[in-house]
Amino acid sequence: MRIAMWSGPRNLSTALMRSFGARADTFVSDEPFYGAYLRETGDDQPMKAEVIASMDCDWASVARTMSGSIPGGAPIWYQKHMAHHMEGPVGIADLSGHAHAFLIRDPARVIASYAAKRVAVRADHLGLARQCEYFDREADRLGHAPPVVDAVDILRNPADVLGRLCVALRIAWDPAMLSWEPGRRATDGVWAAHWYGAVEASTGFGAPDDRVPSVPDEVLPVLDACRPHYDYLAGFRL
Repeated sequence: MRIAMWSGPRNLSTALMRSFGARADTFVSDEPFYGAYLRETGDDQPMKAEVIASMDCDWASVARTMSGSIPGGAPIWYQKHMAHHMEGPVGIADLSGHAHAFLIRDPARVIASYAAKRVAVRADHLGLARQCEYFDREADRLGHAPPVVDAVDILRNPADVLGRLCVALRIAWDPAMLSWEPGRRATDGVWAAHWYGAVEASTGFGAPDDRVPSVPDEVLPVLDACRPHYDYLAGFRL
């Protein structure tokens, strides 16, 4: 089976990819539409030229690959997708053979984390509006809500929340998902050099940070724009 996990940046998405990658039955892919997004939008992201040069940047070609044979013949293909990357002609409907799930995080925490890594943060960078759009489309198709997991819930009780996610995805729970070896992976995007320092040092999910995040005044409008989308999706979280 193919799992499309729709996330936003700074959402614990790489740690969750590590978790699925620790399963013996799963192959993982890291943000396969990132290059196409950068070429389409010209967004001034770190390592933009290196990312574009390192991967397939054709929307339709990437979608075909993601729907094709699973590398290595693995039973499960976990695909980490950034919702805000989907700015071209391809969308969730083009991945019809996938089980779709959604990873969310309080936008105040995302903004505080993301702002430390970039010069500016826009509401569209968080991807929550696109996550809502895709969630509604998938809910309409299924006739029920697809699975939603919140990063803070995973950190507070990873075994429980990931166990619920496995049930929702109709795959077996594997305790191997709770820990992994440190370091970089061959499946990591080239952008790991800029973004993945913390996860490369990790061996499992860390403790939740219950401190109230500090959001700079100049990006409070971004928080206001994203909060309703987060609250909507959070109402469906496992």
